[in-house]
Amino acid sequence: MTPPLESELHAFVDGRLDPARAAELSAWLAQDAAAMARVHAYRAQKEALHAAFDDLLDEAPPPRLVAAARRSVLRRLRPLAVAACWLGLGFLAGHGLRTTGDSRDLQALVQRAAVAHAVYAPEVRHPVEVGAEQEAHLVQWLSRRLGTSLKTPRLGALGFDLVGGRLLPGQDGPVAQFMYQDGSGRRLTLYVGHDREHEASAFRYAHEGKLAVFYWLDGRFGYALSGELPRAELLRLAEIAYRDLTAIPPAPASNP
Repeated sequence: MTPPLESELHAFVDGRLDPARAAELSAWLAQDAAAMARVHAYRAQKEALHAAFDDLLDEAPPPRLVAAARRSVLRRLRPLAVAACWLGLGFLAGHGLRTTGDSRDLQALVQRAAVAHAVYAPEVRHPVEVGAEQEAHLVQWLSRRLGTSLKTPRLGALGFDLVGGRLLPGQDGPVAQFMYQDGSGRRLTLYVGHDREHEASAFRYAHEGKLAVFYWLDGRFGYALSGELPRAELLRLAEIAYRDLTAIPPAPASNP
């Protein structure tokens, strides 16, 4: 017969070989004293492990380990749980994030931007697909996918530097998300998605709990800047983002 693999010897000891192969292996072992000795050693090891640890299988895990495992799971699930909660409750119809008078398309844009922020802003290891160190590639890639010439606003004057960005699916085509972070770890996301042709709109504001969003329309695209920041601070950042995205130069300083 074909000499058995080591994995087959272990399967033989554990009783997991099919009957025909087990019979062949038994006949082969009867003629190979060294292999038979290994099988006996494996059986002895198996019995010793069962004797030492079977009782532990019936014991409840220590409370500290259970608590640590739960914390780990909650940390991983929190962003998705928050997003699912907002989606399930209709987010825009909630107590805080309201867009009264806006079109359904614009309401959907704000909802998707807020959910995308809730999902990706808490991420530690993979907050973006392409990091800021590859900014030129990131902008070129997202511009090609969205069919326009995108820019990354410069928010460093207010303490926020580019982390990177990612491509997201949208209702009317691909969506770009850029992420920024300040020195204390606070994060902003700029959501850029297709919209039906509209005239440029003024900034509008929505919030739900700590999360605030300034959003606006410009031509074929809608923009939403989201973050857990005070309204006034987020507005200043939105103004800079709008200026950079539309290439509007800053107003000259007035004479004292």
